[in-house]
Amino acid sequence: MTLRAPIRIPGITTMPPSAPGMRIGLFGGSFNPIHEGHLLVMEETLRRLELDALWVLVTPGNPLKNNAALPPLADRVLAARARITDPRIRVTGFEAEKGFTYTWQTVRFLTTSLPGRRFVWIMGADSLADFHRWERWRDIAAAIPFAVYVRPGSGRRALASRAAATLDHAQLDESDGPLLASAAPPAWIYLQGRQSSLSSTAIRAARGPKAG
Repeated sequence: MTLRAPIRIPGITTMPPSAPGMRIGLFGGSFNPIHEGHLLVMEETLRRLELDALWVLVTPGNPLKNNAALPPLADRVLAARARITDPRIRVTGFEAEKGFTYTWQTVRFLTTSLPGRRFVWIMGADSLADFHRWERWRDIAAAIPFAVYVRPGSGRRALASRAAATLDHAQLDESDGPLLASAAPPAWIYLQGRQSSLSSTAIRAARGPKAG
């Protein structure tokens, strides 16, 4: 297993509380910075999947990207918390404390150490398009149901992707959103709906190189 050096930051890397039976969405990313598009996905998936909670997992760094200019984890966690008002949404950087590098490590840890919780992984359509590049992506799909939310310009590429084709047999109808958390994996759903054209990349570019 590939691990980073663990980083423990009180109040930042603490895992949110939970209880057996809870339906919990997991929304991971660098959130550099968090923006209205992220908030829209959180709001829509909470409602349409009928989740009890949503955990925003602020990653120490995306292994598929250059993280040289990535702001400190604590800064990104605190910025996300400042933008979120829904008490059902909790922001955490707990993956850093565990030393996790990849999503499959996070998923395996949560599904084995917190039995009885009904976790759902949440991603944008742009992530589905590249899902086959994720480390052990088939293991992720076999371990946890996931929801894909439409992103401007990514829908066609996402639904024609290698992962979508491989998991075609496991796709649920969009109207079955409330059933997803209880579905045995592999199971996934593609959600159409309100969209935001904002992206973290574009926001950073508009801020200029000194913004990081």
